[in-house]
Amino acid sequence: MKPYRLIVSGGGTGGHIYPALAIATVFKQQFSTAEILFVGAKGKMEMEKVPKAGFDIKGIWISGFQRSLSIRNLLFPLKVLISLMHSYFIIKKFKPTLVIGTGGFASGPLLKMAQWLKLPTLIQEQNSYPGITNRILSKKADKICVAYQDMVRFFPSNKICLTGNPIRPIMIDNTITNSKARLFFNLNPNQDTLVVIGGSLGARRINELIADQIEFFKSHSLQLIWQCGSLYYDQYKTFEQEGIIVRPFIYEMEQLYSAASIIISRAGAGSLSELCCVGKPLLLIPSPNVTANHQFHNAQALVKKNAALMLEENELDLKFQEVFESLIKNNSLKEEMQIQLKELAKPDAAIVIVNEMMALL
Repeated sequence: MKPYRLIVSGGGTGGHIYPALAIATVFKQQFSTAEILFVGAKGKMEMEKVPKAGFDIKGIWISGFQRSLSIRNLLFPLKVLISLMHSYFIIKKFKPTLVIGTGGFASGPLLKMAQWLKLPTLIQEQNSYPGITNRILSKKADKICVAYQDMVRFFPSNKICLTGNPIRPIMIDNTITNSKARLFFNLNPNQDTLVVIGGSLGARRINELIADQIEFFKSHSLQLIWQCGSLYYDQYKTFEQEGIIVRPFIYEMEQLYSAASIIISRAGAGSLSELCCVGKPLLLIPSPNVTANHQFHNAQALVKKNAALMLEENELDLKFQEVFESLIKNNSLKEEMQIQLKELAKPDAAIVIVNEMMALL
């Protein structure tokens, strides 16, 4: 039998790239002779991240449509046409057995061309409110793997499979204890620790909040590990002191999550999938600056299951201390969150998605 040949397309943000890498990694583990090619958008982060993970990638000239009159928008129809032509030649040369899309700019033209060429296609939607690319592609896709229930509002019900979002294996097999993780960060191993995550670049409003609440956290005898983001590190690094760790980015996420007693985070789909597996009490502050406000919808899906609390940015000044105290002082609430998060966790998502892929071959 000829080796499987797989094209995977998705990118623009880590939320699209890391699920794609997780799927490709599991597929390669199961089928060692498989040939896998990624297709991304030129100049986007996938062109760096994918080769570092050991996979080949081709770039096409495509970007998103801006909600304003601009030169970039005037070029958009031309970019779509050129990217479709480029996708055609990539597909014809590589001759894939199956084409996978995880959302983002490049997956649109690549999967649309694959569908026109009658190739089997599978899309993986990370969010509870899908982006426009996957909504368009879903009409002709053979299978749609989703992370949230009630997605029949957006996709054909006969194509949907509830799989969850693929996550990094190290998050699944993490056995690091609280005390060891806190010692890793040179913190008191026996003291409750708040972990704040605002993304690799950082979240301005969350950083402002944490800076304002340092004394409040101290009054509750909390240590703090604060990932403020590379854009903001110079501004906030002076807050580091005994019991407060400030970092631009933390690569040892398994240590970070293990150290946490409570976590404050944005509500990106990939992060939430990992946080469900981690199972620590959670306060979500969704970013309002994302397509279709999808982080709010992601967070709301957890809130409805009693798996997290949520505050929107415009509520932080008036409600943060009240809501945070309602979490830290209520042990039964924290225990309920941990139970519900574990119920929502789908650590085998990548394996289930690969099984769905095989059903199409």
